[in-house]
Amino acid sequence: MIIRSALTLAVVLTLSACDGIGLSEFSATSDGPASLDSEANREFYPNEQELVEGQAQFNEGNYGLAFQAYRKAVNAANTDPAAWLGYAASADMLGRFDESEKAYRLLKPVIGNRIEYLNNYGYSLLLRGELREARKYFVRAYEIDPSNEFAANNLEMLRNSVNYPRRSAGDLRSL
Repeated sequence: MIIRSALTLAVVLTLSACDGIGLSEFSATSDGPASLDSEANREFYPNEQELVEGQAQFNEGNYGLAFQAYRKAVNAANTDPAAWLGYAASADMLGRFDESEKAYRLLKPVIGNRIEYLNNYGYSLLLRGELREARKYFVRAYEIDPSNEFAANNLEMLRNSVNYPRRSAGDLRSL
């Protein structure tokens, strides 16, 4: 039995030396070249491709495509605040406030006091027509960083939207 095991080991070592295959190819714990090139488990390890795609689509104004990319990003890495924030923002732009609200609830304990969260959630509330509540978030963001252009712009946008009276859908037909 021992001779058979020794003979098998000698054959394996001889073959591996002849073919240029190292011992790591036979190891259960080593990453040899074949396993490094394998794409079989690529979906298991989240990367930033979906996040980058979502950001690019959002910046281009393609909110539906951004929403889809961010959905893939949050499914791949469900603890990534950047992915959830992008998901919420694209959902807001599509009027999918049910989805954005879910994302903001998940984000609040994680980044609820950061300026990015306050600005985005305030903007979401602005889009919903909840101007007073939106102002609270914009003011908190502005207090954190008065030099932040997004915080200042959001307050200005809110100020401008308050100056225009609410009209029914038919009031603008004569224009």
